[in-house]
Amino acid sequence: MKILWGDIHNHCNISYGFGSLDHALERAQAQLDFCAVTGHAMWPDMYERNEKTAFVVDFHREGFAKLRRFWPEVLRKVEASNGPDFTTFHSFELHSNEFGDHHIVSTNPDLPIYEARSPREIVEGCGKNQTIAVPHHIAYPATYRGIDWAKFDPEVSPIVEVFSKHGCSMSETAPYPYYHNMGPRDSHNTVNEGLKQGHHFGFVASTDHHAGYPGSYGDGRMAVLAEANNREAIIKAVRERRTYAVTGDFIRCDFKINDAPMGSILEDAKRRIALVVETEYPLDKIVVYKNLKPFHMLGLMDQASPEPAYKNRYKLRLEMGWGKAQKYRWQGEMKLDGGQIVRITPYLRGQSVLAPIEGIEIDSDAVNEMASEIKQLNHQTLSWSIDTVGNVSPVHPSTSSILVEFEAELSSILHFNMQGKDYRFKLEELLAQSFVDEVKPYHSNAFKIHRIYPSEQSLYRINLEDVRDDRREGKEDIYHVEVSQLNNQHAFVTPIWVR
Repeated sequence: MKILWGDIHNHCNISYGFGSLDHALERAQAQLDFCAVTGHAMWPDMYERNEKTAFVVDFHREGFAKLRRFWPEVLRKVEASNGPDFTTFHSFELHSNEFGDHHIVSTNPDLPIYEARSPREIVEGCGKNQTIAVPHHIAYPATYRGIDWAKFDPEVSPIVEVFSKHGCSMSETAPYPYYHNMGPRDSHNTVNEGLKQGHHFGFVASTDHHAGYPGSYGDGRMAVLAEANNREAIIKAVRERRTYAVTGDFIRCDFKINDAPMGSILEDAKRRIALVVETEYPLDKIVVYKNLKPFHMLGLMDQASPEPAYKNRYKLRLEMGWGKAQKYRWQGEMKLDGGQIVRITPYLRGQSVLAPIEGIEIDSDAVNEMASEIKQLNHQTLSWSIDTVGNVSPVHPSTSSILVEFEAELSSILHFNMQGKDYRFKLEELLAQSFVDEVKPYHSNAFKIHRIYPSEQSLYRINLEDVRDDRREGKEDIYHVEVSQLNNQHAFVTPIWVR
């Protein structure tokens, strides 16, 4: 099994989003293994149009009609992007006050926009063996496009989106509360409430980005433990709930009980819990939950697990952005003098656009025409051309990053060229302090080279044993994992249920 990273819920101008489909597929291939670009398709129980609701009703109806007009072209472009190194799925969205919003995801190359009231009817109409329905932003109130757990259908929805631009749905006190204009999260409709009621489902995250940037960093991504990067292997893993959610950083998690992977349902009194986590930034905490209560915690002061292969390996994060709201292009090169690059991971953001706003015009085609090129020129050198825009607010970043992992001695030298200006550092300097520079002296675009992070401090292993609590006879024990890094990036790992 290998971990694949994707986003199967995001939007562009094929319906009422922004940015072209062509650019969306390009942006996805820059940092993901798979994706679906979702078109808004229907809202069977939408409220009536009147003077107060006209703008909202009209842009939904126009978006639905636009998707149907261009659907054959959408299918063709998505199908053409499906290949051996990058997998695409076809997707459209159901809004529903009764069932909560769902995005439909399918391997069917001829997927019809099958209109029906319930997710089950749509899945059956689109090809049940090829199609799933994924509930999203579930923590809005039931009857207002949040989930109704009494109507949840695990047969057609093996996974649930637990994080996106809307916020985190895990619990009432989870990080990232809901602040979208649709309202706050309701504790009745959180993930924890669904688990309490005995439902089985895998955790995923996707961006729900509305400006054509699948995988936009910090808005939600999903991990799948699959045998191969193709539609059949990924959808099989999804049906078996071998998935988990990350907010942004690719936190690697391997969670098993009695050698069975995340998403499994077991019957055993004795449980051997094995967890391996590799972080992308210093750890805040790892919590293993049993029946939604902390069972074991490993925190900031705990030692990472030794890994001989990670000796003299370091992770460096180069972050770019800040400045004004206009698009700004970063061009540069990094060369390691003494050592070699092991891995390059792009963490790129799109422009933060949620949905049409009355009276505000956005260039629909150009909004996601953003440079996102990172090249490894050889074992010591990489270059980049990346567009960023200014932060939405002091607490809402729009920065993008490149994470570079390399093997080297601390006496090795890093050479940077950023915007035509040269910089030189010993690794031991960056181990002690970060480095910041601005393009201009005042309110400028800026970049930061974070302190380098020893890879051997990023790997954590937990091995535990537990037994059945006889007082819970006839019930399941639910084990799941949550990981937090000090940069406020998180992972939410699908449970294992033991009867």
